[in-house]
Amino acid sequence: MPPYILYLSLILFVNQAIPAKAALANETEIPLGSTIDAGGVQSWVSPSGRFAFGFYPDDEGFSIGVWLIIGESRNIVWTANRDDPPVSGGSIQLTYGGLQWIPANAGSQGKFIFATSTQPSSAAMMDTGNFVLYDIKKQVLLSTFASPTDTLLPGQNLPPGSQLFSSVSDTNHATGKFRLSNQLDGNLVMYPVDAIDSDSSYWSTDTYRNNYLLTIYLDPNGTLWMFDQNTTYTKVLFLTNQSSRASSDTDTYFRLTLDTDGILRLYSHEFFRQGGAPMTEIVWLQPGNDRCDVKGICGPNSFCLNSNGKTSCSCLPGFEFSSANQSMQGCWRVRTGGCTGNSSNDDIRLRATMVELKNTSWSDKSYAVPPPTTSIGACKDLCLSDCACEIARFDSYCSKQMLPMRYGKMVPGSSNTTLFVKVYTYESEGYTRKTRSGPVAMLISGAALAVFSLLVLLASMLLCKHRLSSRYMRAPQQQDSEFDDERSYTFQDLELSTDGFAEELGRGAYGTVFKGVLTNGNKDIAVKRLRMAENGEREFQREVRAIARTHHRNLVRLLGFCNEGMHRLLVYEYMPNGSLADLLFRSDAVPSWSNRVAIVLDVAKGLQYLHEEIDGPIIHCDIKPENILIDSRGVAKIADFGLAKLLIGNQTQTFTGVRGTRGYLAPEWSKNTAITVKVDVYSYGVMLLETISCKKSMELKLAGEECNISEWAYEYVISGDLKKVAAGECVDEVELERMVRVGIWCTQNQPVTRPTMKSVVQMMERSTEVRRPPPPASFSVTGAIWLIPLIITTQVSFPSGKWQ
Repeated sequence: MPPYILYLSLILFVNQAIPAKAALANETEIPLGSTIDAGGVQSWVSPSGRFAFGFYPDDEGFSIGVWLIIGESRNIVWTANRDDPPVSGGSIQLTYGGLQWIPANAGSQGKFIFATSTQPSSAAMMDTGNFVLYDIKKQVLLSTFASPTDTLLPGQNLPPGSQLFSSVSDTNHATGKFRLSNQLDGNLVMYPVDAIDSDSSYWSTDTYRNNYLLTIYLDPNGTLWMFDQNTTYTKVLFLTNQSSRASSDTDTYFRLTLDTDGILRLYSHEFFRQGGAPMTEIVWLQPGNDRCDVKGICGPNSFCLNSNGKTSCSCLPGFEFSSANQSMQGCWRVRTGGCTGNSSNDDIRLRATMVELKNTSWSDKSYAVPPPTTSIGACKDLCLSDCACEIARFDSYCSKQMLPMRYGKMVPGSSNTTLFVKVYTYESEGYTRKTRSGPVAMLISGAALAVFSLLVLLASMLLCKHRLSSRYMRAPQQQDSEFDDERSYTFQDLELSTDGFAEELGRGAYGTVFKGVLTNGNKDIAVKRLRMAENGEREFQREVRAIARTHHRNLVRLLGFCNEGMHRLLVYEYMPNGSLADLLFRSDAVPSWSNRVAIVLDVAKGLQYLHEEIDGPIIHCDIKPENILIDSRGVAKIADFGLAKLLIGNQTQTFTGVRGTRGYLAPEWSKNTAITVKVDVYSYGVMLLETISCKKSMELKLAGEECNISEWAYEYVISGDLKKVAAGECVDEVELERMVRVGIWCTQNQPVTRPTMKSVVQMMERSTEVRRPPPPASFSVTGAIWLIPLIITTQVSFPSGKWQ
């Protein structure tokens, strides 16, 4: 069939399938005031009996959505407020303000499923699977088709700039790990939700070259189209064989779903009119049946294996799963050692070796590529002698890699790529010595062990007599090794060094900070007494060691700790110039523009390190000016990083109680949804705008009404009067506009819309363009109307690549 015939057929079909008034479709009309109850009749059903809207049970209560009824089961195709916690019951009522959930407990607050500025007169559950709200003229006010979750139904569009997000599981329909993005460059692409760059895509329609704004459309016959409304361009992604499906004895329903495993599948559900069990078939899928083709199916530092159709994840050598019960969440290093392969002097306990791993493929994030003539053996040795190198990769050429390694996959039978993984072992594990056998050897070994134990006991007694001044005697280059007892203080030591905790520097969510002085050299320190007695000793020491292994110019350095009974204290370097909050809100003079720019860039680089450059990313959870400290040279450093981890566990994504400070909290915190590094990005955006304006976010107003700082700043973006955002004199207006845009991008409502900190640094350093952001979600009703054209013309700029 010629393309223009396909195009004309499609346009005719679209116009018929999506009328301005939905009268052409069979529907169950729902009058104003209608109610359904979780304890009684739980849904409104379409005339055909195939689709329903209402309450459906889940593990913890009820969710609200639309489903396709298949025999005794239901297939969820849309979920309301999908990232909110389930409700315990209550009712759904069509009210003057929209469609509202009303809790059973009169003392609890309800919420709107659909809120409208125009009073609805009725609603309808349609045979297409669309649930709509009508005004008095029968015009559609709101519909489920306009806000897809993980599924497209026939007659439903996915317009340019829109996305589908997979669900967490078949029973949990909150936002999952994968997204299908209909990009503004005309490309339909699948990514992991937390994709950090363009190389993270794992499938695409490859339609980005033509500069079309393409709409994705599934027709009732099961054909999947892409078309440009302004031209005659069409592309058929899948064409159903109509002749094989034409039957007067069956009804067939199609749905396109981004499933929980990251695979996009087109399903057909065939219902027999004479009775019998319905038949479900997968008629098309991308990228294929091999789940290992989906990037992100296994977490960082792990690779995917497909054996007889079953998928599993395995860690790199020297790594273990970061969560014992979640093998797909990724892995972290079991042991971190010294800098070089042949340790000596005080650091002889650990030894680095290179362990070979063949037949795997990974995302290539090399930071150095030796000359092409480098042999495979020399490649391994170069990494072993390089402190920064964690992985040597050899695939016809040598490259050095840092952690984390991403998107690993076992490729059976392919030996082109070889990985050499740096693994640290204790000397007793790494060396094979000549030993005697039999009872004599056992006797000698036992005697040696007894003598060694006695020596250790004597040494411990002597060390206890040393004052605080005897600690920290190691050479600077050796302080990057694993946290050990040389950094452990007694409570008495710290009590003496702080003169009985006399001078308080500040207090926060995790504890109180006191100034202290080391008796050797009169070195100033800051001692934080923690409110974390509920943590076990092993967990506390493990997490503190993880904090101690972080070393970056823009992080406050942890010097030591005390873990004695109920006393949990941390010892930090002292920061003489106070906090960013002191500079912005408590100083008589406004800090210079250049100083403020330098500070926010410092913080961005520190967060990039915590999120993306260490083994086991750290979510700070409380980024705010009070937690940004300034050293004697004016360098900004992040304080209190890793402390939230002591409370919420070692996960890069977790469900937890709220951690942080009002005014800086990302929307995820109030939704009981997944908490990722993007909560720090949101808090950074608020802090960035505060640094520009020297104003507190919670003290701003627009037209006499309270507003947050991103709403306030966006008002000046719209008006073009950005000078009013920045405090002080000598402000670079080009730099100002860039920074304000970055701040608004960072404070977007949806985590996936916010940039990564790596992208923030690139935008701040002018290496990446910063496009005009959409308005904050809470901006205003007018702002919500402005969002439509802005989505078509704007997007976050990430590093160059064709899948942007």
